[in-house]
Amino acid sequence: MIDPRLAVIEPRLSQVGRILAVTGGKGGIGKSLVSSTLAVALAAAGQRTGLLDLDFTGPCDHLVLGAEEGFPEEDFGILPQQVAGVLFMSMTAFDSQAPAPLRGPDVSNALIELLAITRWGELDTLVIDMPPGLGDMALDAVHLLPRAEYIVVASPARLVAETVRRSLRLLQRLDRQIVGVVENMSTAPDPTSPASDRTVADPVQTLAQEAGVPVLGSLPRDDGVEATIGQPAQLLETSFGRAVSALIPRIS
Repeated sequence: MIDPRLAVIEPRLSQVGRILAVTGGKGGIGKSLVSSTLAVALAAAGQRTGLLDLDFTGPCDHLVLGAEEGFPEEDFGILPQQVAGVLFMSMTAFDSQAPAPLRGPDVSNALIELLAITRWGELDTLVIDMPPGLGDMALDAVHLLPRAEYIVVASPARLVAETVRRSLRLLQRLDRQIVGVVENMSTAPDPTSPASDRTVADPVQTLAQEAGVPVLGSLPRDDGVEATIGQPAQLLETSFGRAVSALIPRIS
């Protein structure tokens, strides 16, 4: 039997102009921070922006945004909370303190439910913080969001390159559109320079060239970010935040 919720997902997203899915091949490379900061930067640039956190096992976008706890409003579906000009939805909207011990079919069921019940309305861009890795949930999300465009986050570490390479190959095999690769946690000189002007590490350049996709830019390792968690306006003023904002013309 076909799950009737599947037929609801695309209509829920029909008024969303563009879906940008941020992925990375593995956890720990700053995918969630990039997703959250990008959403805030797009909103600050005047775009109607949403952020959907699909990292069920380790959600943290709500912490970056400083989202308040509280069950979301219902009106023929769930209405996302507005934080820093961004419409935000996450499993943490239902219980931010509880882990999501999902396995097997429960993972797919929770993903389908969240996509089917969330009412986004009119948006210019919906940023999606994708599940980490290449497991069932990540694959389900890729299949359920056929018109998503992917931003792949990498790091200068050579050990990360292979997992990112596999992510790029998978997305290409599934005929998904890849906007480009973003290097995060760069240790290159001059961390205050715009992302588009920074030198990208060789491993990141190599994997992007192999996949035939552009490198969108480089984001600095910025120790000042920690103090701005939960304060989106201040986050945008860090060198990391400014570098994310500098990506917008290239993403557009």
